[in-house]
Amino acid sequence: MAAQNLCFMAMRSSKLLSRPSYLLSVQMQMLSSSPPLTRKMSIDAQSVASKLTSSGLLRTQGLIGGKWTDAYDGKTIKVYNPATGESIVDVACMGGRETNDAISAAYEAYRSWSKTTAAERSKFLRKWYDLLMVHKEELAQLITLEQGKTLKESIGEINYGAGFVEFSAEEAKRVYGDIIPAPLSDRRLFVLKQPVGVVGAITPWNFPLAMITRKVGPALACGCTVVVKPSELTPLTALAAAELSIQAGIPAGVVNVVMGNAPDIGDALLASPQVRKITFTGSTAVGKKLMAGSAETVKRVSLELGGNAPCIIFDDADLDVAVKGTLAAKFRNSGQTCVCANRIIVQEGIYEKFSNALCDAVQSMKVGDGFSEGVTQGPLINEAAVEKVESLIHDATSKGAKVITGGKRHSLGFTFYEPTVITDVNNEMRISREEAFGPVAPLLRFKTEEDAIRIANDTNAGLGSYVFTNSIQRSWRVAEALEYGLVGVNEGVFSTEVAPFGGFKQSGLGREGSKYGMDEYLEIKYVCLGNMNKE
Repeated sequence: MAAQNLCFMAMRSSKLLSRPSYLLSVQMQMLSSSPPLTRKMSIDAQSVASKLTSSGLLRTQGLIGGKWTDAYDGKTIKVYNPATGESIVDVACMGGRETNDAISAAYEAYRSWSKTTAAERSKFLRKWYDLLMVHKEELAQLITLEQGKTLKESIGEINYGAGFVEFSAEEAKRVYGDIIPAPLSDRRLFVLKQPVGVVGAITPWNFPLAMITRKVGPALACGCTVVVKPSELTPLTALAAAELSIQAGIPAGVVNVVMGNAPDIGDALLASPQVRKITFTGSTAVGKKLMAGSAETVKRVSLELGGNAPCIIFDDADLDVAVKGTLAAKFRNSGQTCVCANRIIVQEGIYEKFSNALCDAVQSMKVGDGFSEGVTQGPLINEAAVEKVESLIHDATSKGAKVITGGKRHSLGFTFYEPTVITDVNNEMRISREEAFGPVAPLLRFKTEEDAIRIANDTNAGLGSYVFTNSIQRSWRVAEALEYGLVGVNEGVFSTEVAPFGGFKQSGLGREGSKYGMDEYLEIKYVCLGNMNKE
């Protein structure tokens, strides 16, 4: 395990992390001798926090075996509001010991939870879904408070995230086996599907609820128990969701939450033979470390990793549809999603029209605190995210790219960044090779359909992709040729609980959502009955 720990610590020391991962360090809070902003919360934020406290949804302890628990050594870390830099609350900073106890609690609960009927598990999940929807407003406020996205987007995330719980409640009753025709008359062959066991779920900061429910919903539906490790940057939503799972009657130990020292928590999850599966959303680099660490105990692994999404605009595209779809694909959550359009590849015949129209639309975006009326772009999650965006833009402009709008920090300060459009980008610039995870739209130019496909596929990533064209024939050809797990045709938002979500190449393994996502939490058992012709 020493080698694994060195890997985790090396990742933790990295200053710039281009996308969410469970190793996003707390260096902004813990390694600085004097945090840059230590003011008390503003009146509006304080009001939101007070309401959340009154509702019982603002939790600061981890959840182990049904009990809210402080870190054993009493350590805490601060959770910040990225829109103001102000501290919201201190939460428990847990490590290996707490994680091992959470694993033990999940393992013990698995003995009984795995034996409950599918109908019983479905009822528990349905009640959890109902409570998530009843508390939609408070949960949305909590997401905006700790993550920064606009309140409208936060409400959308609650609907989206709760949808995975609802779908899992329904799908729990449809985990079917098979009867296989036997080659011999005295044999009977059948297949059972059984839960994989205890699951370690490691989730990012950009969707604090949905990335949890997308994993925990199907895991519980299949009969698994879970230890959830949310990001240190956004643990409050995870804790609130866990509180509602308790209120839904889900038994103690079925859902556990630990947060704090990422390397120690990760090492404990990897080392334990009681954890039979790791499911992770985050960076490709960390996903590779988890794959290697899981080999020691041969765990099942599901990984949703980094993206480098192409958004291809053909000459025959409807300009209004293409601009609207690109805005949704690029600027949702201030560009901080794994399927954000990272390269906008535009055919030369429509390039100027499209770039002008996109620039006009981007200039009309309102940047501000997510609680403010009319705001469409919130802050980036932290200073490291802003510095990454600045670095990519500097590299592009030094190599000939042109900023036609934005391109600098917003006058609001903190981690706000102006929505940006860059033209004359090529596929060799860093902004075309790395996931920006910020509100920057780089425009590349292409001539033919073959050029577009070649440029789009010229990456190790293969998660989301987008195509805008009015040709049905072309849409089929290009969709089939793109080496991506997700393709949106004339649509900028395609994520839904009823469809499989996952990537090709180094964008991950497995699928989340839909009936295919259920299979990630199931083992297949073949049973052969012999001598069936004898009394």
